[in-house]
Amino acid sequence: MTPQTFEIGLNSFGEVATDHGRTLSDAETVRLLVAEAALAETSGLDVFSVGEHYRAGHVDSAAPVLLSAIATATERIRLGTSVTVLSTNDPVRLYHDFSTLDAVSNGRAQLVLGRASATESFPLFGYDLADYEELFEEKLELFMRLQREETVTWSGALRTPLVEQRLRPRMPSGGIPTWIGVGGSPHSVVRAAGYGLPLMMAITGGRPQRFEGHVKLYQQALQQAGHEPLPIGQHSLGLVADTDEEAVETWWQYWQPVVAQVAEERGFYKPTRERYEAEIEQGALFVGSPETVAHKIAQTARDLHLNRFDLKYDIMHLPRQARARTIELLGREVAPRVRELLTKESTHG
Repeated sequence: MTPQTFEIGLNSFGEVATDHGRTLSDAETVRLLVAEAALAETSGLDVFSVGEHYRAGHVDSAAPVLLSAIATATERIRLGTSVTVLSTNDPVRLYHDFSTLDAVSNGRAQLVLGRASATESFPLFGYDLADYEELFEEKLELFMRLQREETVTWSGALRTPLVEQRLRPRMPSGGIPTWIGVGGSPHSVVRAAGYGLPLMMAITGGRPQRFEGHVKLYQQALQQAGHEPLPIGQHSLGLVADTDEEAVETWWQYWQPVVAQVAEERGFYKPTRERYEAEIEQGALFVGSPETVAHKIAQTARDLHLNRFDLKYDIMHLPRQARARTIELLGREVAPRVRELLTKESTHG
């Protein structure tokens, strides 16, 4: 990584927005995402990614379709996922979706593959959670072979075989940029290195620096597998506003009920104001003015040897005006300031 090539992007989980107190419909939120991606491009950001969820309040259940719409409204920004649940996708269908997106967008498609932290897609598409790990392993092997080989003959335990299949439209030689998304699993880190794939770390709570061990493990595993160093990215939540006070108060209003619901579902800590402020000061929430957020991203990038940082900017019912302001400030003020700070560090280092 050089400071000038450090990438900053946006992640959306398709969470419905509000406009002056009115909750937007699902269709309105879909169209808003297309407009926000266009705003991200004009603001100077590098990547716009959408997730994959199947629950009320989220409209990102058909990421390739949504990204294709965004492709027609943009020209430069790269288009990806955050993340694609490979375990409940068919690798052949996924290849077709993203080779088509890559063609429509003139080579701007990429994706992050993950096992799923939310598991609604398993019963929805008829998969057994008992096969959670095996599904991902088998489908990752097939998907990467489809990307890297012109013609594939393959057989596995959970899917019908393929015999001398050549899919169309073709991806570029070697496939499109494909990252592995990881949470806390060292096995996932080693798997990414084994396939020679970049690493995207989902850091949504606690000090980001606690992932330093994952970074070292990944670098060692890459070396042992005979691969050159590959990009490392971080996905975290946050909001940028004109002042720290505005950002902190706005994000708390909408973050607190979401985390309270997740805490009840999964047994996480309850979102007290004290813990919230601690997450902003020392943890994984990137909330504040452009200068505050830029310094925090730059420090984390240095500590974790990052090549890319993605901010998840939407959260349930956050006003569209606050979403737009985050996008503008992240692209026009935070991104150039981060690169300036990293340049100073490399110059003095």
